[in-house]
Amino acid sequence: QVQLVESGGGLVQAGEFLRLSCAASRGIFSSYVAGWFRQPPGKEREFVAAISRPGYVVYYADSVKGRFTISRDNAKNTVYLQMNSLKPEDTGVYYCAAAEGPRATRKDNEYAYWGQGTQVTVSS
Repeated sequence: QVQLVESGGGLVQAGEFLRLSCAASRGIFSSYVAGWFRQPPGKEREFVAAISRPGYVVYYADSVKGRFTISRDNAKNTVYLQMNSLKPEDTGVYYCAAAEGPRATRKDNEYAYWGQGTQVTVSS
């Protein structure tokens, strides 16, 4: 079992950047597929990015492709989400998640472990 803690959220202006971190305070993060999801205000949670255990396979939502980069440092038990060229529509609570399945996935129901979320607000 793994316990996840996100950090790095905040308030920025459009065009700026943030880097989110997700640290596993318990468990070995390298044993899990990792993903980032977000929940915009008044909307359902949506997929943002996912990364395989060794970090060779990554998936992105079309809305963030080319602007966001997911990566992981298994030695530090941490997954990152670098978010560049932020837009107001990127505003939401961002969640880190871990899955025990064999491959990176966009499906939130395949992730068994979730962090508490970190707020990202992008002003225009």
